[in-house]
Amino acid sequence: MAKTKWTLDPTHSELGFKIKHLMITNVSGFFNKFEVEGETQGEDFSTAKIQLKADMDSIHTNNAQRDAHLRNSDFFETEQHPEMVFESTKIEKADGDSYRLLGNLTIKKISHPVQLNVDFGGITKDPWGGERAGFTISGKIKRSDFGVSFGLIEGGGTMLGDEVKIHSEIQLVKVPVGEAVKI
Repeated sequence: MAKTKWTLDPTHSELGFKIKHLMITNVSGFFNKFEVEGETQGEDFSTAKIQLKADMDSIHTNNAQRDAHLRNSDFFETEQHPEMVFESTKIEKADGDSYRLLGNLTIKKISHPVQLNVDFGGITKDPWGGERAGFTISGKIKRSDFGVSFGLIEGGGTMLGDEVKIHSEIQLVKVPVGEAVKI
């Protein structure tokens, strides 16, 4: 079966997160700039190999001062570590159109295996004759696993939670045969 390449439609996709602040509310944010590339056998996403790269400088939480703090050495050190990268290793069917996406996430040059939940929305033709696939992706990571521990206080007190909830809406566009993919 022929390999099919897919690329992100950034205008119809988002990469977001939530983290507890003072353990009473969540603060939300997202990345303005990220890329996703995929390769499947035919159009079978259970065979997909996926790579995501996010520009860490593009982090946005609706507060410029907080965003600048997230870019400095207390958090992501974006000058030294400009990208966050996810590379899939396996996709497992859960049930119906639900899957588990396993892979390695790298932040600040520290990699850890992660498992994400994927709801496959299907494949459709767009008004211009192209094909698109849609996904809702969610999961959780511990930021301390990646050397991001600002606000974690020994003895149980915390300013910021360690658990980061990930939520993404991803729309991929099928790359016509013969066209190059960016990543």
